[in-house]
Amino acid sequence: MTAQAGVPQVPDPDPAAAPASLRPLVDGALGLDPAWFGWRRLQPDTGEPRRASVLMLFTDGESGGPDVLLTERAATLRSHAGQVAFPGGRLDPTDTGPVHAALREAREETGLDPSGVVPLALLPDLFIPPTGFLVTPVLAHWASPSPVRVVDTAEVARVVRVPVEVLTDPANRFTVRGPSGHTGPAFDAAGLMVWGFTAGLLSALLQRSGWERPWDAGRVLDLDDAWARARRNEPEGGRVDDHGVVDR
Repeated sequence: MTAQAGVPQVPDPDPAAAPASLRPLVDGALGLDPAWFGWRRLQPDTGEPRRASVLMLFTDGESGGPDVLLTERAATLRSHAGQVAFPGGRLDPTDTGPVHAALREAREETGLDPSGVVPLALLPDLFIPPTGFLVTPVLAHWASPSPVRVVDTAEVARVVRVPVEVLTDPANRFTVRGPSGHTGPAFDAAGLMVWGFTAGLLSALLQRSGWERPWDAGRVLDLDDAWARARRNEPEGGRVDDHGVVDR
């Protein structure tokens, strides 16, 4: 363990530390074939890639069912503006690795207390062509949930804890078609539309864990239409539910 940059402890990922309620999630992540992500596994031969990590943070279900921490990126950002994402970002020179970077970024974005987080597993590195980053997803258990909020409005517009039961509800799932014609899984959640990289990771984990419920992948919405529908369903002033904090 190390202590740096406001993150008191950085334990190595330990799948055995998962509570029983999250065991299917960890088993699914450990057995995930990198080929699942197709083209995201391909990266250009341009030397050392820019590296980043994201924190896939799940509670253990003690408060009525597991949930996952997500953020909505600020609309003013140069890349991925307004998109829903896992907390995370690029590795800094002071970071000891992807776990440290994910915890540090989550603290900076949401005020998360890293001491309550137990890293469980690292997923395959994935390449994000629009930004050129090679991203390491860090699966973790939120053993001691702390209050979270928007810390820097220049980067984050909302912080939400989305119940897994919302993500697995077939009524909240569809396929989104982007401007280039590329299609991928998407979710309606808390007035947000989750798509792209984040939705792909969630879809993979839900299917691999056995938590996924049958849904209509043939229900396809254009990206603009999906955004508009999500905005119509957005609660005024943010959302606070039984699972904790939502903040604008």
